[in-house]
Amino acid sequence: LVDASTLKLGLTNPLPEKLIRQFAGGVERLIIVEELEPFMEEQVRAMGLAVSGKELIPHTGELNTEIIGRKFAEAGIIKAAGEVAPAQAVSPAAPAVPGRPPVLCPGCPHRGLFYTLRRLKLTVTGDIGCYTLSGLPPLEAMDSCVCMGASIGAAHGVGKANPEMAGRTVAVIGDSTFFHSGITGLLNMVYNKGAGTVIILDNRTTAMTGHQNHPVILDNRTTAMTGHQNHPGTGRTLMGDPAPAVDLEALVRALGVKRVRVVDPLDLAETGAAVQEEVAAGEPSVIVSRRPCVLLTKTAEPAVVVNAEKCKGCKACLRLGCPAISVKNKLARVDPGACTGCGLCVQVCREGALVKGGEANA
Repeated sequence: LVDASTLKLGLTNPLPEKLIRQFAGGVERLIIVEELEPFMEEQVRAMGLAVSGKELIPHTGELNTEIIGRKFAEAGIIKAAGEVAPAQAVSPAAPAVPGRPPVLCPGCPHRGLFYTLRRLKLTVTGDIGCYTLSGLPPLEAMDSCVCMGASIGAAHGVGKANPEMAGRTVAVIGDSTFFHSGITGLLNMVYNKGAGTVIILDNRTTAMTGHQNHPVILDNRTTAMTGHQNHPGTGRTLMGDPAPAVDLEALVRALGVKRVRVVDPLDLAETGAAVQEEVAAGEPSVIVSRRPCVLLTKTAEPAVVVNAEKCKGCKACLRLGCPAISVKNKLARVDPGACTGCGLCVQVCREGALVKGGEANA
């Protein structure tokens, strides 16, 4: 670089006006590097400072060293584009980096429900929340996701358009999302004589970044992916003060749903039986899949261990998509530091090779 100073801001709203003025006073030319719209550039210009930015830095795409280097060379900040050091190439001998797709957390209560829905080969209309990750491999248990609250309306519509699908479709929606924009959809389903199952994922928080003919409500008692905010069903305000807690089951019944039941999604047999019964009911029904978010409770039982003598390497446990489970030397392996002891893999393993709280010999 040619005698260039930099100021990196960690907080951009509100902008640190005093700091920016102080920095601008020590340079001949002020250039702002920011992705997309010129938010900081416009604010700094409004401060009366001469500044440039978007005539050099593109409005679209993600910035990287190559783009910034090329644009700085064009602006004369560096002597030539060739002086920009390219990113260090990966050695051809280096092993390929394994794929790490986004997955549900180890011990997530939603995993058991979506594993069950996948096994039952149901059409699942989904909604917005951390549970939307169930649409990815290996669970692949969500067929649509449009917007908050859309899952129930989509399931209702599927049943109306094709009555044969009514007994093969469920809607899933998180508890906080249900309070936010799912109540009207369920009311509409009941009022217009739909025949579907809605599953409410109740994890006792808001866990989003947060499923159809029969309503299944995902009730986890919180919002998880956006930061575990409270909601009307948790008994606390966003500030943590005590507040009236909505009785989810009573609310659903007040909307006219007669078939309402609660299941523990970590009990695969109970969950599977409940879903099968409700989708066959031929009337609106709601299943509340209730188990607190594992990040909310922050408790863990003894980790599952592998009995190497019984493990056949069938990889059935991998279908859960739990990041605590892997395969080494063709045998299942459980990371004790990640495993919460939820027990789902123990229920899935037909060989009895996974033992909860036992002693490993793998």
